Amino acid sequence: MFAQPGAVFTTRTPRVVAARRLQRRRDRDETGRFLAEGPQAVREALAAGVVVEVFGTADALTRHAALFSATTGGATASGATASRPTARVSEVDDEALAALTETVQPQGLVAVCTQRDVPLADALRKAPQLIAVCADIRDPGNAGTVLRTADAAGATAVIFAGDSVDPYNGKAVRASAGSLFHVDVVRSRSSTAAVAALQDAGLRVLAADGYGESDLFERSDLSEPTAWLFGSEAHGLPDDLKHAADARVRVPILGGAESLNLAAAAAVCLYASAKAMQAKNALKESM
Repeated sequence: MFAQPGAVFTTRTPRVVAARRLQRRRDRDETGRFLAEGPQAVREALAAGVVVEVFGTADALTRHAALFSATTGGATASGATASRPTARVSEVDDEALAALTETVQPQGLVAVCTQRDVPLADALRKAPQLIAVCADIRDPGNAGTVLRTADAAGATAVIFAGDSVDPYNGKAVRASAGSLFHVDVVRSRSSTAAVAALQDAGLRVLAADGYGESDLFERSDLSEPTAWLFGSEAHGLPDDLKHAADARVRVPILGGAESLNLAAAAAVCLYASAKAMQAKNALKESM
């Protein structure tokens, strides 16, 4: 419910202090919580049921009152009573809001959320058709963009394997544009073990590799259940993962560009699979 009149939190309020610590990975790992910034991320987090508390300025809470009346219990800014009690909503002053955010122009809302990790075995029990695997990806912007792209292409899980960046890093959460709350987020310390589990579950593992032996546009198996394996932009995939995959696939470079960046390559590969799967399903429906 909304903070009571006069209970405006500051940078010294214990709950604000605790939330601010979540900007550090160590504290995110210890508490199993993270921060989601801005009205879109807060809306998606509330819908996913993972919000512990929302901090907002008086102006933001007023402007986004409908968001809270639809998803939280207690009295809203308009005095209405919502049906599903979930997150506490607390008013903060501008200084506290700025301390909780990492953007130059914060949008007035920050949510403390519980992490959404799903065990790989649980994700595989859902019989996924398309998965993205990020192996040793270190840039949080790339991680968030792959999450967003995988969600848009219809993938149901994104695996962060090996020494990958924390997907709950603030920049990764912002880059995901809410998609973090739509797909299964899986973390696996062993990339090779994750690949083996995917193969055992019946998915074909394709390694995106600029020097791969097969051309993406020439493959005829993209309509089958597939896990795309992406490496870091700086170093690509290690040799052991390239060999563990069922095939190494290159995105053809048709112009003068030297290569594609990680996010662009992921988009091309995931959508190539999505298109092939849609065509297969359409054919089945027409028969």
